[in-house]
Parts: sequence; C-alpha cells; structure tokens
Amino acid sequence: MAAGPGAGGGSTGETVDSVRAQRARWARVALAGKRLGYALMLAAIVAFAAGAARGFTTTITTVVTVSLLATTVTLAPAIVLAYAVKKAEREDPVRR
Repeated sequence: MAAGPGAGGGSTGETVDSVRAQRARWARVALAGKRLGYALMLAAIVAFAAGAARGFTTTITTVVTVSLLATTVTLAPAIVLAYAVKKAEREDPVRR
C-alpha cells in the first residue's frame, strides 16, 4: 500500500510541495473565475449601452440579465477564493 502525504510515508518537503501545488491550482481557478466574471460584467455593460442607445428589446434585456446573474455566480466566489489563497500563502510557516 502506497502512503501519501500526511500518512507517514512522505517527507515534510513533499507535503509542503503538495500543499503549495494545491494552492497554485486554486489560484489558477480563482484567476479563471475572475476573468470570466469580469468578461461577463463587460458583456452586460456593452449590452446595456446598446440597449440604451437603440432601445431595449427582449433579447438585449435577457443578455443583460443573464450576464449579471452569471457575473454574480462566478465573480464573487472567485474573489473570495483569491483572497483565501493569498491569506494562506502569507500565513504559511514554511515560506520560501
């Protein structure tokens, strides 16, 4: 049976590296979520401006509403996750 990190089989260096790798993965997820969230926000702003200039059709209203809802679902958790990763890095006792 192979022992993983934390199971007594891995060295402290391997455990620290796996924690750092997980943090790096979560940081990439947070970055992707923030990019998607801000892109959706931009789409909502552009659609709203188009609606204000040309008149609000059902399609434009739907695009604005869906974009804002998707922004809320993606951007808020991504921002919180990014802060959590940064905080974990700052409080890491084995910083390099």
